[in-house]
Amino acid sequence: MSQHVFKRAGFLAATVGVAGLLGAGVASAHVTANVYGPQPTKGGYAAVVFRVPSEEKDPITTTKVAVDFKADYGIGSVRTKPVPGWTAQVTKSKLPAPITKDNGTQITEAVTAVTWTAQPGSELKATDYQEFSVSFGPLPTNVDQVEFPAHQTYSDGKVVDWNQPTPANGEEPEHPTPSVKLAAKAEGDGDHAGMAANTASSSGEQTQAAATSDNTARWLGGAGLLVGAIGLGVGAGATIRARKATAKSGGNS
Repeated sequence: MSQHVFKRAGFLAATVGVAGLLGAGVASAHVTANVYGPQPTKGGYAAVVFRVPSEEKDPITTTKVAVDFKADYGIGSVRTKPVPGWTAQVTKSKLPAPITKDNGTQITEAVTAVTWTAQPGSELKATDYQEFSVSFGPLPTNVDQVEFPAHQTYSDGKVVDWNQPTPANGEEPEHPTPSVKLAAKAEGDGDHAGMAANTASSSGEQTQAAATSDNTARWLGGAGLLVGAIGLGVGAGATIRARKATAKSGGNS
């Protein structure tokens, strides 16, 4: 096969790859809920990152993002990660009836929204996106995924609602609801089992690193003593040879 054919095939592959990347970028240009790490489990706690792109043309910017938490999830607590230039507000609402969690805790008021508002100069421009991180729980045990309808406000007053459920055929709607799938809770798992596992893993890694460092230090120390002994031997030999040479020279004179 000629080099010309190889070059043409390479060009076509590169073109298809770029087109695929561009298509993926267009398809993902909406508010999403992402999990960077282990999948949250039913009844446990979750750390979720809401990724928000700004889609309007300049000079219109994104000034506010609100994410709804369904009251019947019974999310009792939420923590937000600070985002420079943005303020976060957590809204809690009184429940019509208490929700009892697996551990027996009764939730009488639940988180129903988290709203991030841009300070002047920190708005999202047309080419910008921002990630808003939250941790929350306990999660419900009677659903396979949790959904978070989002509302994106622009500087011209336009509000885009990301609240359309994905139909059974799996075809993505124009403004899909950000959602996170939940893993089944294993027997004996506590609410913070994942955190304990991570802590244990970190502790094990630190112990192994310490042992490795100690063994390395011992090996280097032993090698240093050996090199020192060799050096002393070489030095002593040189001294003896020098003395013999001097004595021989004196006898000949």
